[in-house]
Parts: sequence; C-alpha cells; structure tokens
Amino acid sequence: MTIHKEGYPTIAIAVVFSLILISIASYFFPESNVAKYTAFGISAVVLIIVLQFFRSPSRNWTKDDSLVICPADGKVVVIEETEEPEYFKDKRLQVSIFMSPINVHVNRYPISGVVKLAKHHHGTYLAAWHPKSSTENERTTIVVETKKGTQILFRQIAGALARRIVMYSKEGDVAEQSEQFGFIKFGSRVDIFLPLGTKVKVELNQVVKGGITVIC
Repeated sequence: MTIHKEGYPTIAIAVVFSLILISIASYFFPESNVAKYTAFGISAVVLIIVLQFFRSPSRNWTKDDSLVICPADGKVVVIEETEEPEYFKDKRLQVSIFMSPINVHVNRYPISGVVKLAKHHHGTYLAAWHPKSSTENERTTIVVETKKGTQILFRQIAGALARRIVMYSKEGDVAEQSEQFGFIKFGSRVDIFLPLGTKVKVELNQVVKGGITVIC
C-alpha cells in the first residue's frame, strides 16, 4: 500500500503532534508508566487513522470506453432523476456516492475524453448526505466529453468534516478513465450526472470502488 501525496503534510503534523505528546508525558510524568503508555497509545491511534485515510492502494483499474466507472470508493446513497442547474440546465440521472472517513478518498475519472469544464465553488459544509449539499457546499464541477460527444458531469462535494477539496483537472485536459482527477479530505461525496434513460448497474446502499465498479 502506498500513501497519497496529499497526505504528506497531514502525516507530518500527526508525527509532530505525537512527538510533542510523548515529550510532555515524559517531562511532566517521568515516573508514570500510565502517562507514557497513554501518550504512546494516543499517538499510535492518530498515526494509524491518518495513514489509513490517505492510503492509495494499487488495483486492477477498469478501462473500457463503453462503460462509466465509479469515481470514488463508498456507498451509493442516491439514484434519482433531478435537475442539474449549473451546466446542462435540464434533467439528468444523478448517482451519488458517500465517502466515509474510512474509505479511500482518491477520486478517479469515470470516463475518458476531454475536460470541457473544471470549476471550484466555495460554499458551506453541510453534512454530505444533506440534499442541499450538492448546490450549497464547497464543491467542484467537472464535465468530460467522450469521443462520441457524450458529456458526463461529476461533482466533488465537501462534507461536514471535509474542509479541502483538491481538483487536478483543468479545462482542455485529456481525461483518462480511472486515472486520478482529485482528492477530498475527511469524509465527503461525489455526484455523477448521466443522460436520462441510462440503465445503471449499481443499487442504493451498494458499496462501490472507485476506478473499478461499473455504474453503467
């Protein structure tokens, strides 16, 4: 298992925190094994949590231009027709994936093509499952057009804990299916908007893997 580059600063902070905590325990309670073991225990838990959050496992990525692949690990929480007001300005089939803090948080292109739109929006931090989070939270909007001219919109959405969305996409970029387009820190959601009539292969509450599970 490798650690994602976005985790390096947070891991460094966690290490410094651990060293400070252990030093305080050793300095103020030099004869207390309880204080030392507690400091070591807290430090170990913090480091394990941070390392597992920023893990970036190697997988056999799905690459097939006839398929749309899940952009994130997590659980499918929405499959419904809805109005997409920002880009298409019409009804689309929305599939939403909720990413808990224990999921891999690397986001991957669901299709290959050309990036037609890549925009970051500042906003609030409602819980990621809140209906208004898709339009009011901090978020990004990315639109990729396939060689056949089909456009797919997907959106990174910050949650109550997530305070930073990283987007690598730029307009005009060539998107490669299952390659990374971003990262969201500490719990979040990814929405994908498909043409009406699309027959999806995922179900509500299904656990999916980014870059592997087929949406349609």
